[in-house]
Amino acid sequence: MPAPVYKILLFMKRRPDISVEAFRDYYENHHAPLAEKYSQGISRYIRRYIDPQDHPETGPAGELPFDVITELWFEDEAVFKGTVKYITAMIMPDEIVEDEKNLFDRSSFRIATVVERETDFGRNP
Repeated sequence: MPAPVYKILLFMKRRPDISVEAFRDYYENHHAPLAEKYSQGISRYIRRYIDPQDHPETGPAGELPFDVITELWFEDEAVFKGTVKYITAMIMPDEIVEDEKNLFDRSSFRIATVVERETDFGRNP
């Protein structure tokens, strides 16, 4: 069985005065490179941009509560636990906070953790 992957999920909404396109561009070209310098012990840093889709039973999707789910992946459980403790008890460095104000509705932030285990059915007889 493969080792578990530990993840922190960050659910975030863009500022209301920023278009989806401008939000994604700023995140990729400004915020992600800035965040990289504070990302020790993270094995993957993934941004999953959400595009709402209409549903035949429930109708138009409208505006969703989040525009992006950011995933921070960890292979080391101790580093994962230390990072969770830090981000749930401390304010990020000033440089990050100031840049987030250019991009996010910071009151929308939500954090969740995941321990992921995978079964690869293609390898099992």
